[in-house]
Amino acid sequence: GGSADLAPSNQSVMKDTDTQKYGVFSPENYAGRNVHFGIREHAMTAICNGLQLHGGVQPYCATFFVFTDYCKPAIRLAALMGLPVPYIFTHDSIGVGEDGPTHEPVEQLIALRSIPGMKVYRPADGKETAAAWVSALTGNEPTALVLSRQNLPQYEGSGKIALKGGYVLEDCDGKPEVLLIASGSEVELCVKAKEVLAAKDIRARVVSMPCMEEYEKQTDEYKESVLPSDVTARVCVEAGSPYSWYKYAGTKGEIIGMTTFGASAPAKQLFEKFGFTVDNVVEKAIAAIEK
Repeated sequence: GGSADLAPSNQSVMKDTDTQKYGVFSPENYAGRNVHFGIREHAMTAICNGLQLHGGVQPYCATFFVFTDYCKPAIRLAALMGLPVPYIFTHDSIGVGEDGPTHEPVEQLIALRSIPGMKVYRPADGKETAAAWVSALTGNEPTALVLSRQNLPQYEGSGKIALKGGYVLEDCDGKPEVLLIASGSEVELCVKAKEVLAAKDIRARVVSMPCMEEYEKQTDEYKESVLPSDVTARVCVEAGSPYSWYKYAGTKGEIIGMTTFGASAPAKQLFEKFGFTVDNVVEKAIAAIEK
């Protein structure tokens, strides 16, 4: 597999080791396993469909997340045919920064989540990313790994449980008064907001939701244990369109998402401008409780 001319940025190159030489696929080297697809995202994803249908190899491909608009017709066909192709999509939000709104995804998450038979993982740390790879390589559906540009913290409570799609990452003593639900880089905001709320004697639970599709496959009992129906104060946080989250926010919940295109500035400034801050999560949590 390989990337649409963005392999260094996507970190999608299989690097040689002392015991394994991957090489580059070319007319002179059919044994090479790294493919330079060139700047042609649709052709890249279509080629992966053909490789998966042929069998004998496990293809994958990669590009910036915003360019999935070019990939989508072939991704849709992969879902229609039940082809387990993994896609590495990096630079997943306004965290792209100075490249500006042309390169900052907003609506792409909901576009992929709307495809029947598609799995969309947006991991919060390295262990959730590993779980996403396990899911991608053991399932029967195409899987998008939607990854940040910026570095993210690692969480003690993450790991294999991410295969369930959504789980309690950090909990409080007793019944929570508010649920803080997020995917990817915004999980960090919820973890920090939980600490601030605890200092105000407000019990909060942090739920990481890396893959809605896998979460919806779980039993009703499991889902109730993660998102209790009688806890109606909820804050959903994701640096993308809010449309995926109304189901989980409910009638009394709050959603912090993107309702406009992004802008060109350092990532930190953009997250602050668009409301992705610990203070805003805390404010929305208190507002949800007071409803």
